Amino acid sequence: MDSDECAFFSFMTVERSASPRTLVNYRDALAAYHAWRGDAFSSWRDESADDFRDYLFALMKRGLKRATIRLKFAALRSFYKYLVLRRGMGRSPVAEVHLPKPERGLPVVLSIAQIDELLGMPLHLPADKKSPPWLPMRDVAILELFYSCGLRISELLALDVGDVDFIGETLKIFGKGSKERIVPVGGPAVSAIQRYRQEAAVTSGPLFLSKRRSRITQQAVDLLLRKYLKHSSIPFAISPHKLRHSFATHLLDAGADLRSVQELLGHASLSTTQIYTHVTRQRLKQAYDDAHPRA
Repeated sequence: MDSDECAFFSFMTVERSASPRTLVNYRDALAAYHAWRGDAFSSWRDESADDFRDYLFALMKRGLKRATIRLKFAALRSFYKYLVLRRGMGRSPVAEVHLPKPERGLPVVLSIAQIDELLGMPLHLPADKKSPPWLPMRDVAILELFYSCGLRISELLALDVGDVDFIGETLKIFGKGSKERIVPVGGPAVSAIQRYRQEAAVTSGPLFLSKRRSRITQQAVDLLLRKYLKHSSIPFAISPHKLRHSFATHLLDAGADLRSVQELLGHASLSTTQIYTHVTRQRLKQAYDDAHPRA
């Protein structure tokens, strides 16, 4: 990396508190552009708007999804914005490039029956004799908490025992940009966490432990979700984010106001939360079409 890149990633880490995943995505985006330019690349300050337009067309010809292209250019725009504001560059060549509009895809949402099936799965499967006996209780607590609070995977992984207020039934979460929020936790989730902690003798430090009693990883969560999906009747892949989508949609279905759901999800902008209103309308229309005699 050159000095501009080093300074940028130091800024993102220290001042912006960027997540490890964001840093990896940004490094990959800059490296991909550099590799595409090859020997024609001399320095970031010499690149032109036409160079980035050519890069955009090359990505589109490769058939990349619009979201992927926009993610790559978000990294490039952030980098050049930093160069302009902090490193004395005159203007950003990327700012002149018009990107394709984002595709409007609706989130996949589990039904309440599917959620109930998934949450009960860990205790209904035969126990693995090679695993600690408390592991199924841990998995129940993880699934209950995902659905009870609409957590991001990064938020769940970072939880410590002290972040759970068992008396007040609330959870302290550190979201994107290390922003703190307090959210309510449902009774079943609180009970599941207490049972898991008792069985696993978890008294302090990380809330959710691996088999080796270190902080659980994203890979371990992905594996447990795939395991329970395999034994369920759910016909599509599930992920922490689908549980988050289901949490938000079910709240809105039951009459929760959009601002409250925004706060619970930790969205900085209300427009991000509004995607769930489209899901709810779609579900209402489907219910109408299925039930009304003159639909």
